[in-house]
Amino acid sequence: MGKKHKTIVTHLEMLAEPRLPPAPRPLGKYALMRAEKPPVHFYRYLYDVIGRNHVWVNRKRLSDNALAEIVQHDGVDIFILYCSGSPGGFYELDFRNPERAELSFLGVMPEHLGKGFGRFLLREAIALAWARGPKRLIVQTCTLDHPRALPLYQRHGFTPYAQEEAELEEID
Repeated sequence: MGKKHKTIVTHLEMLAEPRLPPAPRPLGKYALMRAEKPPVHFYRYLYDVIGRNHVWVNRKRLSDNALAEIVQHDGVDIFILYCSGSPGGFYELDFRNPERAELSFLGVMPEHLGKGFGRFLLREAIALAWARGPKRLIVQTCTLDHPRALPLYQRHGFTPYAQEEAELEEID
């Protein structure tokens, strides 16, 4: 059994596309590319490295087949930010429900924190989500995520609509 962490989960929504200026582009050589049907081992690498300090555990509990059904589904878009050829961060949008889009995950590699990549990825994710025409865009964050996550979502037009307590257990 791993260490247990209590957290407050905040559920946020956006009911209309916000009017935001484009995010400043990352400095240096970068590319934002869609990972079409990413291999499970590559997804697990991103999820683990980015989520390690924030107790991202839910996807770790899934079998490879169950995880592949999500990340390789035609209704799920995963975009990877590459910085000088190496992964710098990613976001995942779930469009499997036609009424609402979900920003399932957004994160930045630890060595790239503080460079504005989170803001850039969030603006790109919001633009892509609304281009698909959902009635609602949702995301959730918790007190174990980066401390700037909740304020960042709110500055970009998300509004909290629910909170709950949860307990997450680390997985090796």
